[in-house]
Amino acid sequence: MSRPRDVTNRQLRVGILGATGTVGQRFVQMLEHNPWFTVTALAASDRSQGKRYGDACNWRLPGEMPAAVRDLRVAAPQAPLDCDFVFSSLPADVARESEGAFAAAGYPVISNSSAYRMDRGVPLLIPEVNAEHVALLSGARGFIVTNPNCATIMLALALAPLAERFGIEAVVVTTMQALSGAGYPGVASLDITDNVVPYIAGEEQKIERETLKILGAAFAVSAQCHRVNVVDGHLAAVRVKLARPADPAEVAEAMASFSGPPQRLGLPTAPAKPIIVRSEPDRPQPRLDRDAGGGMSITVGRIARDAVLSHRFVVLGHNTIRGAAGAAILNAELLVAEGLLKA
Repeated sequence: MSRPRDVTNRQLRVGILGATGTVGQRFVQMLEHNPWFTVTALAASDRSQGKRYGDACNWRLPGEMPAAVRDLRVAAPQAPLDCDFVFSSLPADVARESEGAFAAAGYPVISNSSAYRMDRGVPLLIPEVNAEHVALLSGARGFIVTNPNCATIMLALALAPLAERFGIEAVVVTTMQALSGAGYPGVASLDITDNVVPYIAGEEQKIERETLKILGAAFAVSAQCHRVNVVDGHLAAVRVKLARPADPAEVAEAMASFSGPPQRLGLPTAPAKPIIVRSEPDRPQPRLDRDAGGGMSITVGRIARDAVLSHRFVVLGHNTIRGAAGAAILNAELLVAEGLLKA
């Protein structure tokens, strides 16, 4: 993994499935200035099809909708599309059929959906953690590569240097997840104002299963998930039992010094530091830390010994950037750098 930063002679043409939704809009926003990719096709639900994207999409992100996509006509999420590959942010209930059809038609599919994450022959990638899992691409389902659940990404990224340096025997995680993770309009205001909802359907199982697939491990993972009144930024309180003794300072150093192929390859969306460690007693916080590294870094704090397991810490990640659109874009950049994704 030593290819130079400039590995494309021209920008690859990108299609976005689910382009009008919360994550679809993040794809559009993050790809506006990407040097390797240009958006040439947008697809969404029936009510948007045939309309200009500027008319079909109720833009909800800070800043203006990128001018280059406003006049693109929204198509159905089915082949053919005028692109070299597709990013998918389709809901899980329609993603399996649509993504499978695109893959069968010869389009590489880089998916943020949960539909294929646990399938054999489908890599579940965090490029800093398990880039070698691209070798799992079997071709049996066509070319499908997935990124993990938004909360799984920040957890697995924080655990990876600990698993590598000390070994892990058990993990307990309690998440406090932002409203944008539920899409738009998300959770009703009367349900979440002055409240915490201690249930997110399917989320705990995703974290527990996906973490082990990513790390190639067999230790116990126990997750409890909560929806909180924060717009962006998932926070998690983590307790971990390490296989070998370690001082909190050693844990902090292992995280702070961690990097991977995206940093070595200089991928356009890769943060300089995938894990930022803070020493203040009240950090990380969503408002202060979710945009670290352009939203692509996770922030860890409150690293300490734990009286029940061996250590504890708090981790924060931006759920629609590092946890969704940015994760998929980084996966695509890795695939380009490795010569697996081409025009």
